This record gives sequence, C-alpha cells and structure tokens, in this order.
Amino acid sequence: MNLGCLHDVGRSVTVTHDGAELVRYVYAPDDPQREAPRPYFHPLRTLAGELVTVNRPHDHVWHKGLAWSLPHVGGDNFWGGRTYSRDEQRYVQYPNNGAMRHQRFTALDAEPGGVTWRHDLAWITEAGRHIVDEDRAVAVAARPGHDAWTLRFDTAMTNRTDATIMLGSPTTAGRDNAGYGGLFWRGPRAFTGGTVLAPGVAGGDDLRGQRAAWMGFTGRHDETGGASTVVIVDHADNPAHPPQWFVRTEAFAAVCPAPFFSEELPFEPGATLRFSYTVVVADGASDPDRAAALAALAGRRLQEAAR
Repeated sequence: MNLGCLHDVGRSVTVTHDGAELVRYVYAPDDPQREAPRPYFHPLRTLAGELVTVNRPHDHVWHKGLAWSLPHVGGDNFWGGRTYSRDEQRYVQYPNNGAMRHQRFTALDAEPGGVTWRHDLAWITEAGRHIVDEDRAVAVAARPGHDAWTLRFDTAMTNRTDATIMLGSPTTAGRDNAGYGGLFWRGPRAFTGGTVLAPGVAGGDDLRGQRAAWMGFTGRHDETGGASTVVIVDHADNPAHPPQWFVRTEAFAAVCPAPFFSEELPFEPGATLRFSYTVVVADGASDPDRAAALAALAGRRLQEAAR
C-alpha cells in the first residue's frame, strides 16, 4: 500500500493512496469568522474511494468534516455559530467566534507506509486575544490486510492567559444531552439513519451520553450503494477517559468523544492539556464485533508513537 503526500504550501496537506486522494488536511482555512476558522480534515475517503465526511453542510455550516472543535472555551466559541446561553436558555450569536491560526510546521515526513506532520497553532479570540498555544501532530498510516487506514491525532494545548479557562459544552451551560465538543466527525448526508457502534452494541441516538473507550458509525453511500465504517478510539490517558460520546444518526451522522460533555474541565494558567485519538476509516459495513476489531487496530496504533 503506497501512501504519498502533496503540500499546497500555505493551505493544505493531502495524503494520497496509490495516487488517489485519501485525506486532505486544510490547515489555513479561509472560512468566515462566524464559522470559527480552524484546521479540518476533508475529504476523508476509504481505500476504495468512498467519501465519509461532509464540509459546510447547509444545516450547520460550521461543521467541517473531521475537526478539533470546542464550543465553550471560557466565554469564547471555537466551534462556530451560536453559543448556548444559560441565562437565556437558547443559542445566541455572540461576537465570540475564535480562530485556530496555523503558525509554523515543525515536521512533515512521508514514507510509503505513512505520512506525518506537526505544527503549531495560536488560538485567537474574535476580540483579538491570544489565549492558547497548541502543538498538534497528525499521522496517517496504511493498515495492510484490514481494508482500512488510520489517522492518529495528538494535541497539546497550553493556556497562555493568567486566568483559569473553563472548558465545557452546551450541556454544562444548561442544555440537556448536548455535550458536544472535541474531535468531531460529521458524516456524509447519505449516512443519515445509519448505525452507531459501541462495545457490544449497535444503536442510534440512544447511545448519546454513554461512556466508552471507542465508538463508531457505519452507513451506506448513494450512487455506489457501498458501505463504510468510521471508528474513533479515545486514548486511555486522555482527561475523562472513557469519555461520554456525542453521537447522532436521526438528523445527521456524527460521532464525537466529548471530554467536557457533562462536566467542565478547569484549564489552569500555564497548564498543558493533552489529548490523543486514532480514527479508523474502513471499507464495508460493520457490526459491533468488526468495530471492536477495528478499535483494537487503532489501539495498537495509539501505542506505536510516544506523545
């Protein structure tokens, strides 16, 4: 399995599989401020070429394929769109949509079996305050014999302010069962009504808020009629592991390990928070047993590289 790399300098990194686009990482987006500009992965494709992400869907234009997105960073929103207000008990469009700005690459390496990169980001509020520095690493690896490939995502965020920042979600702000925030995957429109997979069980929106070391999603594609599976594994050392998960299938397809789902996390001045995940993208439909095998593959991938 031959992986390659194309760098559109100042814009994106694309990983190819046998010459075809596998995943594009847009590290310098030109999105409107309201959409909280931040790096994102789109498109993500299976080895057979099936598309498993959507970007800027009309119902939530701030959803960006697969992206590290935090809606409640103190009083700032690095998710996009409106912020849930405890006082008003509704979503309000405040002037608080921040941006994660690419600063520099510290590594970019390509081998036939894998492509890795690392870069620094500055989190800038809409008011222009620099509040967080982030060291982010990505590793894409081929997984021969599994009809799948893996994407490892590592982030180390450092609070550059002199105050504690409370990291939370709409649920910690008062909206029941809406604890999204973290590494958020939005699936293609055709996956609506698909199946959420978790250890020992398959379901739907009923699995939202459940704790697990991994969860996934399987759905079918328009046009080809084929099926694909996405599984996300939470690293055992992550805060709040095993996390609660924000999942959706009835309105649209979404999976998100949400470390701040129902409880805020204090982010102290000068402190560094670290999170690691592996995403498995596989061809074919899956049941809980196959999803568990893919999660085990991802778990091995998580152990292959030190933080």
